Amino acid sequence: MTPQSRLTVVPCDFDEANAFIARHHRHHQPLKFHKFSLAVADEAGEIRAVCMINRPTARLLDDGMTLEVTRLASDGCPNACSCLYGAAWRAAKALGYGKLITYILESESGTTLKASGWKLIGKRGGGVGICRLALASTSTRSRRSFCGRLVE
Repeated sequence: MTPQSRLTVVPCDFDEANAFIARHHRHHQPLKFHKFSLAVADEAGEIRAVCMINRPTARLLDDGMTLEVTRLASDGCPNACSCLYGAAWRAAKALGYGKLITYILESESGTTLKASGWKLIGKRGGGVGICRLALASTSTRSRRSFCGRLVE
């Protein structure tokens, strides 16, 4: 892809998103279900990144008005992740949701989230039984949580 190539948000079905996640995600396995998925494609129509949106993994956040970006992966295409985070928020908002959250590892910078207008809302610990968030409950890695814009 040349630096001038344009990315376009496109629909992505569950199987296609999971296959992309299996090939490109560094530390997560494919999901068993989702609310919806999105992808970005380059000018040639090649899928460069996908995200999967679901109900919040943390039961206390599952209020019917909140969704969570539970998987996002790219093939390294510049700006693809920022594009998807922005598109995921717009889609969630259009569906009537008021909040969209996600979690990243402490070792990840969060640059793509910040670039698409998300705000850091806190840190979460890891460990069995301590929290059941975007990472598997057996994770001992710390992570930071981000929130998309809230509907006012």
